[in-house]
Amino acid sequence: MGKKFVDCAALTIGIIGAINWGLIGLFQFDLVAFIFGEMSWLSRIIYSLVGLSGLYLLTFYMGICNSEE
Repeated sequence: MGKKFVDCAALTIGIIGAINWGLIGLFQFDLVAFIFGEMSWLSRIIYSLVGLSGLYLLTFYMGICNSEE
């Protein structure tokens, strides 16, 4: 389990979060709340993982910007 695994996991969680936000915006349907319950401990963990993944994915911008210079 190296950096590639963490990158892929963060990207997958980020995509899941983006799809969930798209469903909320377009259809007012929260898939995470539907599956795991409205603010249950499990849904809170999933929301936290999505947030942490988003913060981690910000480091991708640093890599892209540094490689262009």
